[in-house]
Amino acid sequence: MKNRQIYLTGFMGTGKSTVSHCLHEAYGLEQIEMDEEIVREEGMSIPDIFREKGEAYFRELETAFLGRLSGRANIVISCGGGTVMRQCNVNLMKKHGRIVLLTAAPETVYERIRDCHDRPLLEGNMNVEYIRELMEVRRPKYEAAADFSVKTDGRSADAICREIMEKAGE
Repeated sequence: MKNRQIYLTGFMGTGKSTVSHCLHEAYGLEQIEMDEEIVREEGMSIPDIFREKGEAYFRELETAFLGRLSGRANIVISCGGGTVMRQCNVNLMKKHGRIVLLTAAPETVYERIRDCHDRPLLEGNMNVEYIRELMEVRRPKYEAAADFSVKTDGRSADAICREIMEKAGE
């Protein structure tokens, strides 16, 4: 795993940002938040990008961003929840690192994100049943892309990070 990249994937609210920060603090990996970088580069929020330019445009931004990371080493990238929905993104990530799927129950996700309003796909549908349905639609893609998965329900970030580094071969 030395000198490679770790891509944290999974549904929104599964802990990607928290775990990314932990991997940065505990293991010295450079931390990159894909959504934050896209927001900075575009000069507008993700809901605004979706509203003004569309989801397809946003997905193109994700792919371009992944391409720019190709030569970087010792980084952890917290990916947007839909990044692995495109096979070209999965191919880029697999070429340069390990894809880690973080999982959590729909109830856990709801508890973590229920007060957030920067999740365009959930606006107007912030409930456990809708989250469960969307998770189920995405589950096959998440699982097919992942090198391995880690459950985050009821666990500390430190324990999750240790498991990731062990499974990644560190």
